[in-house]
Amino acid sequence: MEPQLNQEVVNTAQAADGPIETDAVIVGAGPVGLFQVFELGLLEIKAHVIDSLAYPGGQCVELYPDKPIYDIPAVPVCTGQELTDNLLKQIEPFGATFHFGQEVTTVRKQDDGRFFVETSKGTRFLSKTIFIAAGVGAFQPRTLKVDGLDAFEDSQLFYRVKNPDDFAGKNLVIVGGGDSALDWALDFVKDSPHKAASVILVHRRDGFKAAPASVAKMRELCDAYEMQFIIGQVTGYEESNGKLSGAKVTGADGVTRVVPLDVLLVFFGLSPKLGPIAEWGLDIERKQVKVDTEKFSTSVPGIFAVGDINIYPGKKKLILSGFHECALAAFGAMPIIQPEKKVFLQYTTTSPKLHKVLGVETPVFD
Repeated sequence: MEPQLNQEVVNTAQAADGPIETDAVIVGAGPVGLFQVFELGLLEIKAHVIDSLAYPGGQCVELYPDKPIYDIPAVPVCTGQELTDNLLKQIEPFGATFHFGQEVTTVRKQDDGRFFVETSKGTRFLSKTIFIAAGVGAFQPRTLKVDGLDAFEDSQLFYRVKNPDDFAGKNLVIVGGGDSALDWALDFVKDSPHKAASVILVHRRDGFKAAPASVAKMRELCDAYEMQFIIGQVTGYEESNGKLSGAKVTGADGVTRVVPLDVLLVFFGLSPKLGPIAEWGLDIERKQVKVDTEKFSTSVPGIFAVGDINIYPGKKKLILSGFHECALAAFGAMPIIQPEKKVFLQYTTTSPKLHKVLGVETPVFD
């Protein structure tokens, strides 16, 4: 189930005869890309935002829209969807134009210093700057390599959970040893509207990459016979009347057992693919874009990278880190966008100019 969106953010771009001329193009409409709109907006720069997904939110909405996030400053807890919705509300004053369901295929520097940008749908831009906020790139879940199993994908085989209620009352086999596998296993065991009939966790070894507290809780639930954990690998499957009926799990002892199921959920993590970004002439290290930490500029002047897509000494892949990077990138881009304009740091609490930009009244204090 795709998230319900306000009409204002659904492909607000209009057809244009020639390239769209703009100051900024943001590649990626995840939380960091959306906050980049905000930081540019405070500097009175409007942006065009391109994303390969059909809606905003990036990985937060695509992979865990209903899972809680606890490390957003001043927000004790929110879901990925709630975070996205709040960011969309926050950037409303800045009138960003969104281009969903499109991937950037071409980036070429022009003689006048601007960048020619084209998407997979033929949308073209001439932009002074580009902000890459593409997360881990064109991310794809790592799949379970069992011949013929892909025939059940999106019917009984899933690599992500979009709507937990779809799995309520079903017999689930969950494969994986990371946070996603453990978190969803625990979530489907607990009393909730989407509680499963049964949950069996399968992992190739007895060690996990998940949070220790989650592993401890899983073992506690297994001891209470509320779920099961099997050490082994899925090596085959059984079907009945055209439906997936069981997973063949081969254990460390070499014995293969059939585990009955209604649904097979596989969480092997994401396989980051930079895609066309790798062809833009940027300095890349381990599938990530190298940046400086002064303005988060890449090796190509005018192209900035923020969020999980970038790498620098001390980099931490946290949403809050990406937010910080957006602010410095926006200020770093101003000499390119408006070289004649001096930019001073102002505060949204006290600046009448920023209040005007945000569309709010300046408070009067006695």
